[in-house]
Amino acid sequence: MHIMGILNVTPDSFSDGGRFINAPYGVVEVNAAAAEAQRLLDRGASIIDVGGESTRPGADPVSAAHEQQRILPVLEALLDLPSIISVDTRHPSTAEAALRLAGDRAAELIINDVSGLLTDAAMTHAVAHYGCEVIITHNRGDALTMQDRAQYRDVVGEVITELMSIRQRYVDAGVAAERIILDPGIGFAKTHVQNWQLLRHLSQFTELGHRVLLGVSRKGFLGELLADSQGEPRPAGQRDVATASLSLHGAQTGCWAVRVHDPRPTADALAVHGAIA
Repeated sequence: MHIMGILNVTPDSFSDGGRFINAPYGVVEVNAAAAEAQRLLDRGASIIDVGGESTRPGADPVSAAHEQQRILPVLEALLDLPSIISVDTRHPSTAEAALRLAGDRAAELIINDVSGLLTDAAMTHAVAHYGCEVIITHNRGDALTMQDRAQYRDVVGEVITELMSIRQRYVDAGVAAERIILDPGIGFAKTHVQNWQLLRHLSQFTELGHRVLLGVSRKGFLGELLADSQGEPRPAGQRDVATASLSLHGAQTGCWAVRVHDPRPTADALAVHGAIA
């Protein structure tokens, strides 16, 4: 199973915002971001996922132009790394700019789009044109609205139905089915209870015929689970062991990759699992 290391070039991501950019439109510290990418690889990642817009619930939207100012210089510095590069964006123009920058290697990139039901038709056509892989994530809104739309009668069934409808948009645009990766969207338009319901039924996603990415790293439902005796959630930076436990669950249910902030705990858990297997 692949480990995708998270590289956020944002000032406001919930766990690691501000490490490589200090203000909304500040100068990106490209060398520091590239060094962090190498550190992620050294700690067990095989994919680097670079993003310039926070997708945490309640985050302010970022324009495509500002997103590109953040991530394109970093992407250029990462293209020579011995790893798969994923570009985390919901903006078709950012995806196209990244794919153009990659040049002959465009088909090797992954576009990681969390737009869900709001997926822009231009994104499907960009992916089809460049022949790259795409991660499609279940979601029902943007960062400001998605948590208001976490209303389900059957969360597992509805998420699968809606995710497959997004998948069909890509196929209709000319994207080969084998280039599509599914993400059930843990934490996107989901309550904490609904997150656990999806995780209990993760095998229903891996049986859909596509690779599956699991993204749970340090998310709020883990903080709630690990709350202290006064009910205060565990701080985000102290949730990596719990994240690794869910990474192991992902491996056991056949996921293709897990997306994490710190690869080392997950890599260790997977090594132990592999030795037993």
